[in-house]
Amino acid sequence: MAMHSDQRATDLRWHLEDIDFSSIDTARMRMRDDIFLLVCSASFVESGAETYAHNLADYFTGDTEVGEWLNEHWKVEELQHGRALKTYVQHVWPEFDWDSAYGDFFAEYVKLCTCDELEPTRGQELVARCIVEMGTTTYYQAINAMFDEPVLRDITWRIRTDEVLHYKHFYKYFLRYRQQENLRRWHVIATLWRRMAELRKSDADIALRHAVAWRFRGRGGEAPAYAVIHKQVCELMIKQYPMDMVVRMALKPLQLNARLQRWAERPIASLARRVLLR
Repeated sequence: MAMHSDQRATDLRWHLEDIDFSSIDTARMRMRDDIFLLVCSASFVESGAETYAHNLADYFTGDTEVGEWLNEHWKVEELQHGRALKTYVQHVWPEFDWDSAYGDFFAEYVKLCTCDELEPTRGQELVARCIVEMGTTTYYQAINAMFDEPVLRDITWRIRTDEVLHYKHFYKYFLRYRQQENLRRWHVIATLWRRMAELRKSDADIALRHAVAWRFRGRGGEAPAYAVIHKQVCELMIKQYPMDMVVRMALKPLQLNARLQRWAERPIASLARRVLLR
């Protein structure tokens, strides 16, 4: 359950030591529940990457290229994201029991993180991975745009850049499996639809619920309802959410021609806004 400390990879684009946590104006940040919830919930999700990486590596057994990239790059970078965000939380809110809160999150999350939840073919699972990376890329870009605290902006932009590169890798592998499996466009559409429909029970929603529960634990008075907090967070995110990027990254696996893509962008953007930010 605990977050493992992977070996220091020599080819990581950045390291935790590159971030000056001591420069955070903690007095200004401590009362910001919105920042806490967004950063803490993200730290939970990123810290659970090892379990998902293991499932994916098993699913791609026999494909040395994909397996090595998942284990030696993707997993290591995702866990580094979790460490950076956890360190931020612990620096600004040292009284918060991150480990216990993460334990509660992981106990629920691990039930969803099974091989049975993967797509029926490798090519379709790579489409799903593209959508997940689209979600994380745009999430961190939105946080980067919302808040002016320099260290948080530094961390979120570093992570956002990593997630874009992860998307590109999954997309490259998708193109190979698309040809091998003779995937049709309707296969891709079905995967996109399933992935979007599952977002309500996603790891991000689980993480936010546990961040809320532990953030308000022990405070005087009645804790705010989760539905109220969830709505406030979504309203905050929607102001800066890069929906144009969401659409471009979501449509790319469909490999539409330029005219058809322009025709599809508006309804796809409307659907994505309702699903991702409700």
